[in-house]
Formats: sequence, C-alpha cells, structure tokens
Amino acid sequence: MKLAIFFDRDGTINEEVGYIRNLDDMKLIAGAGAALKSVNEAGFLAILATNQSGPARGYYDETWIEKLHERLELLLADEGARLDDIYYCPHLPDGTVPAYSGVCRCRKPEVGMLEDAANKWNLDLNRSYMIGDKATDVEAGQKAGCKTILLRSGYGAQVLAGTYQWPCTPSFIANDIFEAVAWALADAGRRLDACE
Repeated sequence: MKLAIFFDRDGTINEEVGYIRNLDDMKLIAGAGAALKSVNEAGFLAILATNQSGPARGYYDETWIEKLHERLELLLADEGARLDDIYYCPHLPDGTVPAYSGVCRCRKPEVGMLEDAANKWNLDLNRSYMIGDKATDVEAGQKAGCKTILLRSGYGAQVLAGTYQWPCTPSFIANDIFEAVAWALADAGRRLDACE
C-alpha cells in the first residue's frame, strides 16, 4: 500500500488571505515548494484536501476554485514540486446556495476526502499524515487514522491559543510546513525501521 501526506491549502501551502478573488493573491508560504518537493522525492504522495466553501456562500463558482488550484500547481512547479491529487469540499451546512448547502461526508473534520483518496490510490491511512493549520484538519486526520501535524501558520497559532475552533492534540506541532514535512518524513523512517 502507498503512503501519503495530506495537506490543507490556505495557511498551510499558500498564504492565508481569506477568500481569494484575485489569482495574484494566491502566493506560496515560504518553504512550501521545498517542503512538497521533499515529499515528492521521498516517494510519498502529496495530496491536497481542503474545505472551500466559497461556492456554498455564493462568493464564486467551482470553476474559480479550479483556476486557483491551477495557479497553485504552477507556483509549485516553478519550485520543482507537485501535488499528486487535489480534493476539495465546496459544501457548507448553512450555505446560501442550495446546491452546496447541507451536511456532507467531505467537509473536514469529516473524512470523505481522505477516504476517497485512499480508495483511489490504495493508501495506508494508518501510516500516512495530515498537515494543516486548523483543528478540523487535525480531527479529520485522526478520524482517518493518520498521524497529524498542526502548523502555527495560518490559523494555527489561534487554535493553540484557544481563540479559534476548539482544542486539539496533534501528533506534532510545527512552526511551518517545512518543519512539518521534515518531522513526518523522519517519523515515517523511524516507523519503518521499527517494523524491520
């Protein structure tokens, strides 16, 4: 079975600037390209799993999310990195657009995106990792059986301070995506050595 590192998007790979309505506002966090490149080189799948409720809120349609992800992939490619797959949830329980309003299995902290990726790629979720800046990322990863890393970037510092979302207990707390990936790859190596 294959192993993956799942990534949240905003505040994790790209700068947290709210709902992005201008492509130029999609900018990588320093070190994100190098971090994902190291995931690629280590043989892990790098998979995006992100809540994107803009369509449910009536801010823009799904084609705009696709354009943002095209921009993200180009920015990563410029640094020699790639995402192997992209999953996003456009839903919101109390959305204003009926087609996207309601409870779903894919909006983190639910595990639909991670389970769909596991089925597609034959992933071992128990040996995979989830990296993000919110308690929802940590909880989704934990529900799926992954080890989890909470970043201090994005909303992470507020989660840790108890002023955003709810308390959570990740496997590791990292200052940024580069430190998070380094820890995950080192931990995966330790777990592999323990099995031999």
